[in-house]
Amino acid sequence: MTSTLVRRHRPRPSSSWTTDAHARTRDWAEIQERMLVPLYEAVYERLDVGAGTRLLGLGCGSGLALLIAAARGAAVCGVDTDERRLDLARERLTAAGAPGDRARPARLGLGGPESPCVREAATDAAFTVVTAFEPLSALGAGSPGATVSATASTLAAAAARTERGGAVVLAGWGPPERCATSGVLRVGARLADPMCSPARWRPSGRDDLEELAARAGLRPDGSGRVACPFGYADTDSAVRGLLSTGLFDAAERATDPTQVRKEITEALHPHRRADGTVWMPNVFRYLVCRV
Repeated sequence: MTSTLVRRHRPRPSSSWTTDAHARTRDWAEIQERMLVPLYEAVYERLDVGAGTRLLGLGCGSGLALLIAAARGAAVCGVDTDERRLDLARERLTAAGAPGDRARPARLGLGGPESPCVREAATDAAFTVVTAFEPLSALGAGSPGATVSATASTLAAAAARTERGGAVVLAGWGPPERCATSGVLRVGARLADPMCSPARWRPSGRDDLEELAARAGLRPDGSGRVACPFGYADTDSAVRGLLSTGLFDAAERATDPTQVRKEITEALHPHRRADGTVWMPNVFRYLVCRV
């Protein structure tokens, strides 16, 4: 793979990466988010999510995990910091006729556990399940240590609105050697200028989830691993899907979006099959904690 030229000075961030933010939100919802369905299903099956479950989704994105839980009969509430993704979540849950507990319609809001929609939902009854399917994916604002501390505080605040004995689920990437996508994500980490982007993707440590749970005051109560292969119709779909995760935003700001796309395409080459599809086996890990 061709290396990026060494920069002798602090680069001027590119602004073009933000011009198609709406398209990337759609790419996340239509291409990338479905890759994590095996993770959602495995967690819901283990916790017997269904009628009587009151679920809070932290970082609910465009709502697919909430939709699956609602289809199982759960009353769902979700929060996220991305307003575009929340708009899509509202569309999805409305179009589906808000399945689940009809007496408690789905609630969605911008922010975290202190969002008005969360307070309103918790007033009716405490949550029984809290999910944070990507607690360590947002290493993008500040240093990794600061981000982990903020995430731990968010989890602790959510746990405070969960009934005694309720479950809080954390999830993240499995071992790098079990995740074919790790090699592609390293492209973004390498291209992101450390002066401009101190926080970017890094491989998951063996005890990352346990350490996060401990900082949030949660008690681990079992874990599991789930195969979540990333499969795409073609290379273009793969590039669009990966860019929609936000894990390459720092690289695009620090360098050139065209260069980032080029290097992602090159990194995907070993995973391209004879029929043009792209296939990358991955393993995700989840940790169940109790309040």
